[in-house]
Amino acid sequence: MVMRTSGTVPGMAALLRARVAEVDRDLAVGAVETMHQTLDRSLAGRRFILGIIGIFAALAVALAGIGVYGVLSYAVSRRTPEIGVRMALGAQRRDVMSLVLRESFVLAMAGAGIGLAASFALTRLMAGLLFGVSATDPWIFAAMAAIVVAVALAASYGPAARAARLDPMRALRSE
Repeated sequence: MVMRTSGTVPGMAALLRARVAEVDRDLAVGAVETMHQTLDRSLAGRRFILGIIGIFAALAVALAGIGVYGVLSYAVSRRTPEIGVRMALGAQRRDVMSLVLRESFVLAMAGAGIGLAASFALTRLMAGLLFGVSATDPWIFAAMAAIVVAVALAASYGPAARAARLDPMRALRSE
């Protein structure tokens, strides 16, 4: 039975039980709850699953950032002589930093493009878990790609700054 009211649930539960008892004393009134409580109970399983997926997604983004940092740190350390030559020939610190950040941006955009294609292909698996949003919502796809690119650029800032601080003479002697 559904009842629309502006009163409180305990007050309405007593009124409802009294009205049902007037009609039939043998009829039992079970749990009385608001529509909001009923909806929350019915969606609890989906919310739990999506919460777990959200936690794993956040962990994946964090691991991606750590991986980008590690790979770019290694690449900068391997390119120390090249960066030293560039700086010895007149490259400014901002030039070296922009070189490293630009290469990281290109790789991040390629990764985001591949990720968008893969996630769009897998939307059918997630469509049953979503409530109130489309599985192919372009704003969600764009936001996730932007987050991944931003995390990659933030992770590449440290190695880029370290490359820009290289002493050209020390870098050339290390070879």
